[in-house]
Formats: sequence, structure tokens, C-alpha cells
Amino acid sequence: MSWYKLVSRPRRSRRTETLRRLVKGVTLSSSDFIYPMFARTGENVSEEVPSMPGIFRFSTDLLTSEAKGVSELGIPALLLFGTPGKKDKEGSQSYSPEGAVQRAVTELKQSVPEMVVMTDVCLCSYTDHGHCGIVSGGEVDNDKTLTLLSKIAISHAEAGADMVAPSAMMDGQVRAIREGLDDSGFKGTGIMGYSAKFASAFYGPFRDAADSTPQFGDRRGYQMDPADAREALREIELDIEEGADIVMVKPALSYLDIIRQARDRFDLPMAAYNVSGEYAMIKAAARNGWIEEKRVMLEVLTSIKRAGADMIISYFAPEVARLAQKGEL
Repeated sequence: MSWYKLVSRPRRSRRTETLRRLVKGVTLSSSDFIYPMFARTGENVSEEVPSMPGIFRFSTDLLTSEAKGVSELGIPALLLFGTPGKKDKEGSQSYSPEGAVQRAVTELKQSVPEMVVMTDVCLCSYTDHGHCGIVSGGEVDNDKTLTLLSKIAISHAEAGADMVAPSAMMDGQVRAIREGLDDSGFKGTGIMGYSAKFASAFYGPFRDAADSTPQFGDRRGYQMDPADAREALREIELDIEEGADIVMVKPALSYLDIIRQARDRFDLPMAAYNVSGEYAMIKAAARNGWIEEKRVMLEVLTSIKRAGADMIISYFAPEVARLAQKGEL
């Protein structure tokens, strides 16, 4: 067949920017995003995370002001992490009514009532050993940890959290939290499960932000093996059976296949976490002039949504929202 007899010419729909926008299969918008923020104790404190340019740990007063700006960009939800003033072996500050997260939630719901406030439920930032649960005999005790995770979730619900997000990867954590919330009168508080959370090397900058590096060993005994896709689907299924309202895959970029498989198999809303290492790599490469930051950022986030995520937890959320306001997505 000679070239002039071609009938199918896919390039026709790629000729102009307007045509490309008309036929594109996946579109990003501000409402796709959940923005992670770090609350800390103190007043008038703003600390930039060295390994995450543009990301700060805020005291509650400043965090509330920042959250108002995030809401004005059209981002519907925040995911809060806390850094306590002191740590101990059982992470007792994690469930204190005066904890950084609890105070931040209360003030956010008063100041930005339209914002969906989600809270991370874990112990790693609060324990002096940096693990996600109670350590007994040199190992994390799953069942003892469940009691504390439920206690933390209830304290967040009491402060006004719309949804709690258990990230400790303890067996049965969603069920324990659901029962604890229901028994305490918080049947309307949702759960976003960190359902398939892998033992990833991409978490390094987050540990810098949350001061949550383990003081011994690692988390491979409870977080998932990056090579095991079948177990990821099993974990997601278990969270659904235990009462999760949203399931999550974390990290996102190296686990697009897991997102796709989960989307094809399960009907529940699904989040994907574009984690700190993924963010930091793009920022570092852009600062060195090796990549075009805007294009790479949008390409990565589009790939996550294209894989099947309904919502993306990302530190890039405000940047994307600003582009949306300017009509540049």
C-alpha cells in the first residue's frame, strides 16, 4: 500500500493543542488531589523540609492559614501528619487531645469547614524507636498495636476529622478502628486504608519531614514486599472486608501495575500516594536543569490517574491547582 492510500491517520487528532485537549483520555483537575501537610507543636513555626523543597512543617496557627489557601485553589482534602514535642516507647502523644494533629483538626474544621480533613493514624512519628507499633521482644506486636491505633483514630474523630487513614500495616487495623469508631459514636467517620503499602526506598524524605526513621531494623516485617503483587490485592480485599471506605496504593509511580490491577478488580474509590521520594527526585532533577519540571510533574500525575486512581495524594497538589486556575492543564 502506498502512503497516499492510508485511511487511518491518528496524527490528525494530534495536530493542534485544542484538538489534543478535545480527545485526551485522562484529565487532571484540582478536585483529584489530597494534599499532605505536617502539623507540629508550637506557635508561629514554619520549617521547610530540607529534602522536600516547598514543603513545610507548620505549627497549628500557620497551618490553618496555609490550608485556607489550599482550599481556595479548589483542592478538596488534606491528609495531616503530626510531629510531637516529645516521644516515648508507646507514642503516647499520638492520642493526646492536645497533640499537634488533634489541635490542627479542631482549628481546621472551624476555619475551613468545607475542607475534608483526613488524618494519618500511625505511631512511627511518636515512638522513640521509630516503628509503627508497640515493640515487644525486639519485634512490633501486631495485636497490642491495634488497641493504640483505635485510640488514636478515636482522638482524631473527637477533634473533628472527617476520615482517618491507618498506615501502620498491622493485620486487622481497619476492623479494629472501625469497631472503635462505631462503639464511640463516630459511625460517620470514614476510613481510608493504606491497603497496599510497600516497604519502599521512596519514603526517605518523608522520614526527614516526620522524624520517623526506625532506630533499629526496618519495616519490611510489616510493610509489603515490592515484588509481591498478589499479596497487594489480598491486602486491599481484606481492607474492604474490614470496612474501609477508600483503599490506597503506596507508593504510586513504581506500582502503577498494582493500581491498574486493583482498579480492574475492586469497585471501591481508590487513592494512590505520590510519595516524598517521587516528589523530591523531580524537584532535584529540575533544580539541576536536567528535566522540565512542569511537564514531568504532569506526566507522572497523569500516569497515576490513567492507571486507575480516583484521587492522588501528592505534594504537587497546589502547583497543579494553580495551573488549573490558569487553564494550563
